[in-house]
Amino acid sequence: MASGSQETVSVQDEAVEESQFKTCRQIAFYRRQKHLGPGKPLYRVLPDTVELSNSNVRFQIISEEYKDPLLVEVYEIEGNIFRLKINEITPLKPRYEVPDVLIKEPSSLRLTILEKDADKLVLACASKDQQLHITINPFQIQFVSKDEMVLSINSNDLLYFEQLQPPPQTRTSMLQEKKDGSTNYSKKDQDDLGLWEEKFGNFLDIKANGPSSIGLDFSLHGFQHVYGIPQHAETLLLKNTSNEDVYRLYNLDVFGYRIHSKMGIYGSVPLLLAHKPDRTIGVFWLNSSETLVEITTKAAMKVLPSQIPDVSKQRVLPQTDVCWMSESGIIDSFILMGPSPFDIFKQYAQLTGTQALPPLFSLGYHQCRWNYVDEKDVEGVDTGFDVFNIPYDVMWLDIEHTDGKRYFTWDKETFGNPKRMQKKILMKKKRKLVVILDPHIKVDPLYTIYSQGKERGYFVKDRKGGDFEGICWPGSSSYLDFTNPKVRDWYAELFAFKTYKGSTEILFAWNDMNEPSVFRGAELTMQKDAVHYGNWEHREVHNLYGFYQQMATAEGLIRRSGNLERPFVLTRSFFAGSQRYGAVWTGDNKAEWSYLKISIPMLLTLSIAGISFCGADVGGFVGDPEPELFVRWYQAGALQPFFRGHANMHTKRREPWLFGEKNTQIIRAAIKERYSLLPYLYSLFYQAHTTAEPVMRPIWVEFPKQLEAFGIEDEYMLGKALLVHPVTEPKVTTVSILLPGSEEIWYDFRKFSCLKTQGILKIPVTLDNIPVIQRGGTIIPLKTSVGKSTEWMVDVPYELRAALDSKESAAGELYLDDGHSFQYLHEKQFLLRKFTFYQNVFSSRHADGDPRYHTKCKVEQITILGMKKQPSTVTASIHGGKNKKVAFTYDAKNSVLILQKLSLHVGKDWELHIQ
Repeated sequence: MASGSQETVSVQDEAVEESQFKTCRQIAFYRRQKHLGPGKPLYRVLPDTVELSNSNVRFQIISEEYKDPLLVEVYEIEGNIFRLKINEITPLKPRYEVPDVLIKEPSSLRLTILEKDADKLVLACASKDQQLHITINPFQIQFVSKDEMVLSINSNDLLYFEQLQPPPQTRTSMLQEKKDGSTNYSKKDQDDLGLWEEKFGNFLDIKANGPSSIGLDFSLHGFQHVYGIPQHAETLLLKNTSNEDVYRLYNLDVFGYRIHSKMGIYGSVPLLLAHKPDRTIGVFWLNSSETLVEITTKAAMKVLPSQIPDVSKQRVLPQTDVCWMSESGIIDSFILMGPSPFDIFKQYAQLTGTQALPPLFSLGYHQCRWNYVDEKDVEGVDTGFDVFNIPYDVMWLDIEHTDGKRYFTWDKETFGNPKRMQKKILMKKKRKLVVILDPHIKVDPLYTIYSQGKERGYFVKDRKGGDFEGICWPGSSSYLDFTNPKVRDWYAELFAFKTYKGSTEILFAWNDMNEPSVFRGAELTMQKDAVHYGNWEHREVHNLYGFYQQMATAEGLIRRSGNLERPFVLTRSFFAGSQRYGAVWTGDNKAEWSYLKISIPMLLTLSIAGISFCGADVGGFVGDPEPELFVRWYQAGALQPFFRGHANMHTKRREPWLFGEKNTQIIRAAIKERYSLLPYLYSLFYQAHTTAEPVMRPIWVEFPKQLEAFGIEDEYMLGKALLVHPVTEPKVTTVSILLPGSEEIWYDFRKFSCLKTQGILKIPVTLDNIPVIQRGGTIIPLKTSVGKSTEWMVDVPYELRAALDSKESAAGELYLDDGHSFQYLHEKQFLLRKFTFYQNVFSSRHADGDPRYHTKCKVEQITILGMKKQPSTVTASIHGGKNKKVAFTYDAKNSVLILQKLSLHVGKDWELHIQ
């Protein structure tokens, strides 16, 4: 939802007031780190401090400039991961170390010292073909794999660490005292560098702990393609930065954000991936304070060994230098060594967890608006979907449904009987409701949540010890301190049916404005000198705030069900690990073609950063979409993980049937195709949940050796099987698609025809649909018909669509459970079926242990694309039953075999023999 005060700001003002937000040159810690520049203090290792233990190697480093050494700890972690921590040895007070993001403390492997002398320290890793080379002076670390340097740390000597100091008697203190007692900065410098206080506009940030920023550079050798570090409205491939324009990770409420901008918006995941044809690596920078990332790709000379004495060869290779800078905390970084893209996804998930398995209904279509005005409006929209024969699963209510923006309440005039609305309108049709729950709490002693929070001290404090107050939708508001475990526990209890009056088991949650948004705050967010649980300043935890609210909300929904039911929570603000708690969307986009186009790389970036359950507001939140854009957005959104139409209160109504009969027909077809694909999508989410494979993925992830794919962002893979190319420009009659893989065969998903060209293919398009292409070698499970919502489709039969590869074979999976509970996890009540087609035998078998989930569902039809010969007979052989002949049709023109009226039980083993 848009930021603004009800009293002073209109959400119709579409332009982002960029003066409200800092440029990197207005960020003091960035100026300080850039101020030192070349010749900044160089660190060296103190060799006598090297200690080897079962868990790590540790040693001290020191700079000639400053008094105190720093402690370096290097870990090798199971799964081809390394960890580097740098901290003060005896800080004046503990520095913030991010809790709760890692799912557990990683298990370490023992490093061994191979070589140690005055110049270097060489460590052998558990994986025998990897070594760490640590240079003593200046301090650097090189990661060597199979005699090739993959990554180096501090090779540009940008290690920066501001150690904590006692508060100065005056505000003209130096940054750090040098050994000789002199200072580095003049009075003007000290004011400009924001050491103990920092001004931005009319705001003054008082720094109780003084300057505490950190920085470190990583050189990625042989790499020129880098990805990740969401969230930005930017290209999939990260760009080189300049001194005026670096990637910022700082969660902010930016209404109608500018595209092709590196400014921070709603969420932050400090994970960067680098890829080249033979290797993928990652750097995970675990820090929740404001973070800036500089990227420079350049050519670097590499000396190659030669068999001829005194002769060496030189080769120019690309190199990407990445410098991370954070306002506070410690240096805690993880090096993910891959070597494949899917290895990186598993390694990152090993640290931060996998995507939560969503309830099946949440993969259906969601209808949202700020705001559906009353219960009659909800009923009318719900009925409209049935009248126009469009399936949908979830109705959403924005802030106006509450009593004066008091969350966990209902407006007595417009939503006077919420239980009746849920039971008689939605539950009756097997649909769900999502309501908004923002983190700000209206200052009102008569509002129970406020009075309880106030009495228990559960709100974030200002630096003077009072409750922090800011303006948000209700007016003057206090902000729950979700970093406090007791607050999260209390908040979770608010979802109990006895407490949340008017709620039912079909009500789920939407966390908005949780950057947190503060309308009259610096950069429209909370003051950095506000104080949280544990006496930590807000600057330390800022990017974690929304993560913690979503965590508490998900826990509340689980607890409400007696720990039986899966939650659904959509959050706007997020951090690394948010994937464990629900879904994310791209915030307040505009109803413009450029925002549809940029949504694809935004979602791909989220996906490769661990957050598979992501989507963009279909149609654009701000403004009124033209009909063609509206249609194209539905076609794209229907083939993306999270699928929700949304609009703000100043737009015209835009339910899917309001743009004329022809457009309604096209949108209906797109949504119905989504519903027919739900078995495939749900199976992809199971893979994301168990193996960390992203649901929506860039082309290069599936085709890591194909250079032409590395920068493609207008098409993507949905799982391994489907290539999707949304149309993102008006009046388009043809699109150019890269069909990757020299040995691949591709098929039109709807027409079944084989697309014989590899490389760039021009495909004609009409308004009716967008290109969707099935990859040869895959089998996709589909539903043969769709219902009003997902629950109506539980017993609908399946179709299996097999597309044959060059070896005339194919494989695929179907995951099946009850769609809503944790029984799949606690009782192993699920089915995982493996389908294969090989040597003219189509088979179904269990893919995971002893199946404990029982279903009445049948496979009714199998379609095989690329079947070159018409068979004479097809026989079904069912485990424990008699063989029977199968009816079929064959399309010789398109080489398509359709097996019909099969009635094969989806949970049993069977084979079809084609002769």
